[in-house]
Amino acid sequence: MKISLQTLFILICFFTLISCEKDDAPDHLPLATQTGAGIFACLVNGEIFTHEDGLINCYYQYVDGGYYFSISGDKEDSNGLFSISLATIRKEIQEGETYQLLEETEGNALGGGGFGLDEYIFVSTNENDSGELTITKLDFENHIVSGTFWFNLKHPVTGDTIKIRQGRFDSHFGT
Repeated sequence: MKISLQTLFILICFFTLISCEKDDAPDHLPLATQTGAGIFACLVNGEIFTHEDGLINCYYQYVDGGYYFSISGDKEDSNGLFSISLATIRKEIQEGETYQLLEETEGNALGGGGFGLDEYIFVSTNENDSGELTITKLDFENHIVSGTFWFNLKHPVTGDTIKIRQGRFDSHFGT
């Protein structure tokens, strides 16, 4: 049986294609953008967490002598986690700056998670379970804020560490 070179080439290509393992990327998070696209996403213990309805609660305002920033996204997942939040308390944010996420106190930035167990419990970062928030865009003219984040939280019931990684947001903010 004679096989032409062209047929052999096609067969090699075919078998190469069907024998390759599928490249399983670690995530399919939306791209990090800076256009006010309504994105709030991250990995929670390696599982994709994206805000579900595109309406993100975000504000940056000056109140009683201090700046307050807040953004959060909601989604129920296997950990019972309903929301992930980032905030500052009487702390100004600036484009290009990175902030350590610490405890919920004046002058700090913090990350947190709201757990819908038998009751709603909010847990925030602290000096043992901290992380970082980087503001990649802060546009006052168009009211756009974008950034990246990562942090750890302790589950309020099990005490397990919840790892929030590859976080990104891009939203319009209210004042």
